[in-house]
Amino acid sequence: MLEIVTLYVIVVVPFLALAAVVPAVWGWGLSWLDVGLAIGFYFFTLLGVTVGYHRYFTHGSFRAKRPLRLGLAVAGSMAIQGPVVQWVADHRRHHAFSDRDGDPHSPWRYGTDLHSVLKGMFHAHLGWLFERRKTSMERYAPDLLKDSALVRTDRMFVVWAGISLFLPAVIGGLVTMSWAGALSAFFWAGLVRIAVLHHVTWSINSVCHVVGDRPFVSPGRDRATNFWPLAILSAGESWHNLHHADPTCARHGVLRGQIDISARVIWIFEKLGWAWNVKWPDPVRLAAKRRQPAAVGG
Repeated sequence: MLEIVTLYVIVVVPFLALAAVVPAVWGWGLSWLDVGLAIGFYFFTLLGVTVGYHRYFTHGSFRAKRPLRLGLAVAGSMAIQGPVVQWVADHRRHHAFSDRDGDPHSPWRYGTDLHSVLKGMFHAHLGWLFERRKTSMERYAPDLLKDSALVRTDRMFVVWAGISLFLPAVIGGLVTMSWAGALSAFFWAGLVRIAVLHHVTWSINSVCHVVGDRPFVSPGRDRATNFWPLAILSAGESWHNLHHADPTCARHGVLRGQIDISARVIWIFEKLGWAWNVKWPDPVRLAAKRRQPAAVGG
């Protein structure tokens, strides 16, 4: 119980702190323009990761036309979580060794007592990014390395990251015709937006392997869970249990009431003819992976 409460605190407190700050600074460095820019850039870059980096490039949940393919790589890069090829290689290695030796960011690497889990949570959330050992792109993402246009996009990561940080400031400055408007937009729609986005997506690595429901059976020692509080902010990525049970499925939130914004975006791409061969949930496959309730002794 203490473990669960602690984990909820880790996730919720930063958002409560942000919510407390907003009324205090409203009209003194925060405006509706800042809020609109922050939300717009947040979901644009988030979907670049969830739809692009994750469901498309890593798992091949659908096929995409060339402009969409490169556009998703750019949008994902603007989330400032690393170049696309390295990100994909890391995530494929994570699935290959989920919650076992070799997983780059398992929160269970140090043990199962509270102290060890919290130490592992920090590692899964952030610490693993500073490790010197990198995942081999040649081994885990050879298909992406064969795409010369994608490799060029990958190498321009610093450019996309700079655009992501400074474009809100440019827009804010032009709309308000002031340096104050530019600085405010840079802070809220640039720095704060990126910090929130990172916290949410890193929580999929940490929180969503420790606390939550497991309605589906995932392979091996995998402990991926569903954590509903992050469903909207993660665009459906926190329905993580189904994803690990059926990694190539384009929809992660497959049960009643599970909102999955990323799946809806893929559906729109399909309707527009930009995406095809979408791997939507298969009822028979889902039923086979559904966890059976424990038998009650008589």
